[in-house]
Formats: sequence, C-alpha cells, structure tokens
Amino acid sequence: MDKNFEIKYQNHYKLYIPFKDKIVFESELEKQGIKYYCITSEDNSEKYFLLDSDSQRVDKILIDNQIFANIESNPIGNFSDEKKMARIYLLTVLVIVVIIVVSVIFEVLIF
Repeated sequence: MDKNFEIKYQNHYKLYIPFKDKIVFESELEKQGIKYYCITSEDNSEKYFLLDSDSQRVDKILIDNQIFANIESNPIGNFSDEKKMARIYLLTVLVIVVIIVVSVIFEVLIF
C-alpha cells in the first residue's frame, strides 16, 4: 500500500509472510486498523513493514490465525509445509515403485 510508505522511515520491523497467507493477514491488519507497507520479496513471500508500536497486536494476529512469519534476521523454514511435501514425494515414489512391480509381474505372467 503506497499510502503507508512513510512506515519505512519510522521505527519499524519487517515480517515475511508466505504468499498463501497474504489475504488472511492483510484482512486482519485492516480489521485491527494496523498500518502496513507491503512489497513482494525475492523468495515469493510478502515483505511487510510494520510499526514497532503495533508488534503485540500483530503477534496476536499471527498466533490466532496460525500464520507462520519470519523476521528479516531469522529466516527459518515452515516445517509443517516441508513435512507435507516430504509425504507427497514419498507417496509419489511408492506409486511409481508399485506401478513398476505390477508391470514386471504382468509382463512375466503374459510372456
């Protein structure tokens, strides 16, 4: 939001919010009347500039909506998303192995 660009020149902190949580997070900020400035960062997440004075209200929004956020100095991954991706990879590998085994068994029985 360009109208809140001045936040960058006040006492502020930066939060990185995953793109999937952008709508919920911004909606809650608007409901609470919290000013913010947002840009898209390199890693396809949203970089929010928020006033230090609003940090407790923002923390409550993050906790209540189970939004995983990073600060600029502490980039860590969202382990629940990584666990989901690991399950998908494992399931994909298992399906491929089952297809190969079934096709080999089918080929042996036919020939």
